[in-house]
Amino acid sequence: MRNTMDHWQERVDMAAAFRWTARLNMHEGVANHFSLAINDDGTRFLMNPNQVHFSRVKASDMIVVDANDPDTLNGPDAPDATAWGLHGGIHRHVPHARCAMHVHSTFATVLASLQDSRLPPIDQNCCTFFNRYVIDDGYGGLAFEDEGERCAAQFSDPKKKVMIMGNHGVLVIGDTVADTFNRMFYFERSCETYIRALQTGQPLRVLPDDIAEKTALELEAYPEQDQRHLAELKAILDDEGSPYAS
Repeated sequence: MRNTMDHWQERVDMAAAFRWTARLNMHEGVANHFSLAINDDGTRFLMNPNQVHFSRVKASDMIVVDANDPDTLNGPDAPDATAWGLHGGIHRHVPHARCAMHVHSTFATVLASLQDSRLPPIDQNCCTFFNRYVIDDGYGGLAFEDEGERCAAQFSDPKKKVMIMGNHGVLVIGDTVADTFNRMFYFERSCETYIRALQTGQPLRVLPDDIAEKTALELEAYPEQDQRHLAELKAILDDEGSPYAS
């Protein structure tokens, strides 16, 4: 429920991430959801309100959801039932997923629609995700509670922070809003590069596994790139007079 303005900076970060996701055309109408854990075991989390367009979300709009409260869907500020199913499952069973972002962005969803949904390391961005994603090939319909539980079970390896949701979209997890948004941004960019490369009909220049892994490790160790990325996006929103932080 929306009864406290605690965790204000986290709310501001989330609002900025929503607005930039819409600006990048990675949103889908008034669907899709981001969540951020606010207690130690991750079972209480901030989430966008039900069916508010990403481009209008403000820090004060975030609702607080308890993954262990069966009455959550009965309250006046109840989340969307699929948001409860997917994000509730993640935060109930994947404590290292402090933040979770689910979108149906164009190129990630194209990849998720291919019979072979692997993302080969054909450039530096793609290397970021080398051996760091899972492919869900068991889509079972809208992400109500059973589907959320099934998806959560696939995040058993903490190294793998992207789920390519076959026939659906993508789910990205991380430590913070900045970490997760940055990963989601680069995953979509990587998918776009791969899909556009396929469209040429030319053979792909795939990097060897050892170089792909070396590059992934170097990128993971690169200092503060995710924090600076989100900070710059917030600075642009501030310059434009956006009310996202209200």
